[in-house]
Amino acid sequence: MSDQEIRFEPLDGAVTPRFGGMPTFMRLPYVTDPSLVDIALIGVPWDGGTTNRAGARHGPREIRNMSSFMRRVNPSSLINPYKLCKVADLGDTGVNPIDLMESMEIIEGFFKEIHDAGVAPLSAGGDHLMTLPVMRAIARERPVGMVHFDAHADTNDSYFGGHKYTHGTPFRRAVEEGILDPARTVQIGIRGSLYAEDDNRFSIESGMRVITIDEYFDIGVDAVIEEARKIVGDGPTYVSFDVDGLDPVYAPGTGTPEIGGYSTYDAQKMIRGLRGLNLIGGDVVEVSPPFDQSGNTALVGATMMFEILCVLADALAAQR
Repeated sequence: MSDQEIRFEPLDGAVTPRFGGMPTFMRLPYVTDPSLVDIALIGVPWDGGTTNRAGARHGPREIRNMSSFMRRVNPSSLINPYKLCKVADLGDTGVNPIDLMESMEIIEGFFKEIHDAGVAPLSAGGDHLMTLPVMRAIARERPVGMVHFDAHADTNDSYFGGHKYTHGTPFRRAVEEGILDPARTVQIGIRGSLYAEDDNRFSIESGMRVITIDEYFDIGVDAVIEEARKIVGDGPTYVSFDVDGLDPVYAPGTGTPEIGGYSTYDAQKMIRGLRGLNLIGGDVVEVSPPFDQSGNTALVGATMMFEILCVLADALAAQR
């Protein structure tokens, strides 16, 4: 079978209506063999780390639905990821919704299989704790850098009497486990009221570059892109996009909304500004459909996933 014969393409909306067909990410085929793809689109339907408003477990299904609005070519970069790489929907990880630790083991095992096949993962969550088992699977050979879009640093130590694993702790654990390089990590959009004055101390003292929303608006989006590129350098880099980094007027369907964020256009511009970096994977997390019956937040999630897909496919193609 030739490379051309096994390349996957989205359904054509001018031939098959967007409301028709089985819902998959970007209307791509669903496959189960990771050896057939370069980039695996994966759902992680799990919000076991959520500490307040649950519902992100329903994110992957609704992001799939709304991803039918995505076409093939990025309007800014003109990247067509499906010409550059073989991309398909590899389904959802298994989870145990009543056992957090077992769920993390299941998720890690799923992504380990993807990683061992030499495939880059791009996933839809799910709450932000899901990024920890993903990193455990793809960064066990060496720590990775990260571009992290979020209203929260997610580097707290524990919640509710010493529980170490919540959606507010994944990146502290990742640094402690040696799978995330804090010196090559940039966090963009951090804001919101704090539990204590030192809530973000770990991020800063570990060496992460924290760009608060105040600094973001002071220096502007272009300077933020330049800073992010400088921080991660040319090493392997993961992109993690929490939709609560956006102002909630753009993404109300999320578990921990914080007013005063950046716009969807600015987010698109920042992701596009990562083109040319050594990207190895990414995720979009914290889409909680029960809090946005309009579907707009899931559309935002699907669009950001497509934006990451474009720069990821471009990066992988450049490495060949």
